[in-house]
Amino acid sequence: MAISRFKALELAQNRPAPQVKLPDQKITEYYGSNTFNDDVMKSLLSPETYKKVNDAIHSGSKIDRETADEIAAAMKSWAISKGATHYTHWFQPLTGTTAEKHDAFFDIDYKTGKALEKFKGSALVQQEPDASSFPSGGIRSTFEARGYTGWDPSSPAFILENLGGTATLCIPSVFVSYTGEALDYKTPLLKAIALVDKAATAVMKDFFDRDVKKVIATLGPEQEYFVVDEALFNARPDLMMAGRTLFGHAPAKGQQLEDHYFGSIPPRINAFMVDFEIESQKLGMPVRTRHNEVAPAQFEVAPTFEELNLACDHNQLLIDLMNKVAARHKLKVLFHEKPFAGINGSGKHNNWSLGTDTGINLLGPSSKPKENLRFLTFFVNVVKAVSEHADLLRAAIASPGNEHRLGANEAPPAIMSVFVGNTMNRVLNEFAENKEIALEKGDNVFMKLGVNKIPALILDNTDRNRTSPFAFTGNKFEFRAVGSSANCAHAMTVLNTMVADQLFSFKEEVDKLIDGGQKKELAISEVLQKYIKESRKIVFEGNNYSEEWVKEAAKRKLGNVKDSPTALEAFLKKENVEMFEKYNIYSPKELHARVEIEWENYIKKLQIESRVLGDLAINHIVSTALKYQTSLVENVKGQKVIGIPAKIYKPTVDTIKTISEYTSKIQTLVDQMTDARKKANAIEDAHKRALAYNQKVKSFFDPIRYCIDKLELIVDDDEWPLPKYRELLMIR
Repeated sequence: MAISRFKALELAQNRPAPQVKLPDQKITEYYGSNTFNDDVMKSLLSPETYKKVNDAIHSGSKIDRETADEIAAAMKSWAISKGATHYTHWFQPLTGTTAEKHDAFFDIDYKTGKALEKFKGSALVQQEPDASSFPSGGIRSTFEARGYTGWDPSSPAFILENLGGTATLCIPSVFVSYTGEALDYKTPLLKAIALVDKAATAVMKDFFDRDVKKVIATLGPEQEYFVVDEALFNARPDLMMAGRTLFGHAPAKGQQLEDHYFGSIPPRINAFMVDFEIESQKLGMPVRTRHNEVAPAQFEVAPTFEELNLACDHNQLLIDLMNKVAARHKLKVLFHEKPFAGINGSGKHNNWSLGTDTGINLLGPSSKPKENLRFLTFFVNVVKAVSEHADLLRAAIASPGNEHRLGANEAPPAIMSVFVGNTMNRVLNEFAENKEIALEKGDNVFMKLGVNKIPALILDNTDRNRTSPFAFTGNKFEFRAVGSSANCAHAMTVLNTMVADQLFSFKEEVDKLIDGGQKKELAISEVLQKYIKESRKIVFEGNNYSEEWVKEAAKRKLGNVKDSPTALEAFLKKENVEMFEKYNIYSPKELHARVEIEWENYIKKLQIESRVLGDLAINHIVSTALKYQTSLVENVKGQKVIGIPAKIYKPTVDTIKTISEYTSKIQTLVDQMTDARKKANAIEDAHKRALAYNQKVKSFFDPIRYCIDKLELIVDDDEWPLPKYRELLMIR
């Protein structure tokens, strides 16, 4: 329920000092205490069952029902000891959030009428939530309600503590339809992880190290977010319903002094951070870094890298946890990619790499020639994959929120490119031309600072380029263009699939040369040299924000698709559909359904924004401006009555006219926007309707905003109805 601006300001300014109860133990003692982790399983399960669970986690083998019953009994006993009264299959439907249906740990014995504690293996392995109310893109009709959640043993079950001292056992799960199609983000991700494992392991076994049995994709997602006071949030209907402010004049002080970035963390925010970090660590989430981001009221949390599936689960859980903990602190966390115009938006920097079960980072350079050939093999194949499938990478991050951010001053543009750094750029060029290269291990380059008391700093073998959407950062690639509110799994499914496809092609080409009599190392080098030359167009070392790069990218024939409805078309290209189908990541039906869901989601979000903007513009802003204008008219009349010369009150008359101009313009634009929305809604085809919303409806947002922001500077501050940017952003 919305509250008045001044009541909200009063509440925000009079918050008591935050109190956080710190654990009595060290982090190492309570870390993972609310997860059904390896130590818990080892202590509660028989050796045979424990081995079967480990085999399922590490090799994907199936768990039989008898084993599932023993695991369920142990899990129930552990969960109840932690205060859990219910359990739920925790899954990630295509809504962009997580979902859960809680069931109690008891049933009724109908013979005796007594309550029994109950949790069988069948309930652990599978549940049946209603699938009809989740987005399916036409896979399921409304009346076809059956869907299944299935336990994912590779992601540990965990306890979520609720208010009132109760708790819920959460079982990470996949979500599929009755006919077997994936209705979630996890199912295709698990397939893509298995695929890149298969492709990379084959390359390693045949060309570099026969002892490698598995290649693990890893991820460390850095999460950016904004924080505002709960009362101020509730006083802004646009924040409440659209997740972003639809208008608001820039404050005199924003981020131009660059004093917020890495600055002292405000006490209230620090307490919130400490609180959610403790809860995260109890859930086994390795959050380690916290800091102020560039924009006022913007912050970041970053974990240590983990296995990719677990990292994606943890990021979704972290978002949910941050929202819940924020409520305790009377705060609201904003994950929208661009909640405030004129200052930086928020992303989710996906730090991705590949490692072997023998402990080798495949994207880490070495000092040994053979190891460097291995490093170059995986490095060049990733660059080649991005070069071949840049359109898919762009489509994987398409969303209405990210559309505001891509191409803005703080974010990567809609042009997909790869930054490799000066050292690697030199290495690739020399290698491609068959020159001898010496790639030194990591960091044998020194920067002298000219200050005797400070030792020389070791430089990484590549600088960081914060303007690049896909940058090599020393031993991993950082996919910086993913939106703050996105589920990491979607972009990572695409990335893993296209890298795996590229590795299969690479192995096939090398094998062909070896079969023709060429030595293995020479065959690998020849194919890599060819790939480097073919991928040069995607490598860019400069400023991605510059107009020069836009022109240069056009010359290179790189895509620059700025709107989401068009970007999503890449998923439906024949060659892309065939690739996903070939590897059983998505069937054509699933792929078309997901694109349909994204188009519908785009339409609905812009529809909500349009309605909220129209309502606020007419019922809050115009009415307030006209009321203020009336007071000015009365003021002019009074001055006339007492004989003050007209030239003295002319500025007031000019202000009255200006208010009339802006209010009239707003009314006209809102009417036109409403008509455009009605016409767009009449279009049956989802793609064409999404394009209409982008081109016809959304085009009214900025002109309406311009008029409102001008009125904000004119109308008496005491009359302005909604919290201003300076009040929302200056949190302490």
